[in-house]
Amino acid sequence: MSSIFTTVLVQPILNLLVWLYNAIPGNDLGIAIILLTIAVKVVLHPFTRAQIKQQRALQDLQPKIEEVRQRLKDDKDAQAKELMELYKREKVNPASSCLPLLIQLPIFIGLYRALSQGLDSKGFNLLYPFVANPGTIDTLMFGVIDLAKANYPLAVLAGAVQFWQSWQILRKPSPTTPPPPEVDAAPGAKDESMAAAMNKQMMYVMPLVTVFIGISLPGGLTLYWLVMSLLTVAQQALFLRKPKPSNAPPQLS
Repeated sequence: MSSIFTTVLVQPILNLLVWLYNAIPGNDLGIAIILLTIAVKVVLHPFTRAQIKQQRALQDLQPKIEEVRQRLKDDKDAQAKELMELYKREKVNPASSCLPLLIQLPIFIGLYRALSQGLDSKGFNLLYPFVANPGTIDTLMFGVIDLAKANYPLAVLAGAVQFWQSWQILRKPSPTTPPPPEVDAAPGAKDESMAAAMNKQMMYVMPLVTVFIGISLPGGLTLYWLVMSLLTVAQQALFLRKPKPSNAPPQLS
């Protein structure tokens, strides 16, 4: 299984990283990692776009979800059934927002192995014939930041951008946008649902986790996570730039 993972994921990532390192004037590993991150983001774009749409649709659906929970709070079976019908009718899948993260996790592990092997030249035997062997790799970014060692400022920046990314998609809708008419008068319709409350907790917890993990990993991995989060923020900003009509149901296409 390890050899398959190496062949399918680690080897292509390592080769792309080394090829970029060789092609960049000055052989800057930091720029190579940034370009590699952009390439990964392009590949993941359809999945991330679907995730953003689902998250936004789920946020817009919270008043209706809360109305169902309040109305059927004493009948959990009926509540679950009606919520599933609501998700199906509105074409919202709460679990789909996890897909990009699940896809990105093996890429992150592959990058970790590629960096750990490539930075100390252990993995150069995995280079394809058309990728030149650089002999050694200079781990300094811009001649200052050593990406082979943990970097606290990069970890803090990654955590801050992670918070920005979560806040951007999970912030409350505009107060000028009323809840749907059919739930406007329902008790608790304007309150956050349990899912929304959990999302808000994650908005504060995940950045701390990112910082904690970032200070224990090589700076190259933290740089990857930082750039990936910045690209996701930009992608979300483009998607959320145009406000939806207040009376329109969540649209996923």
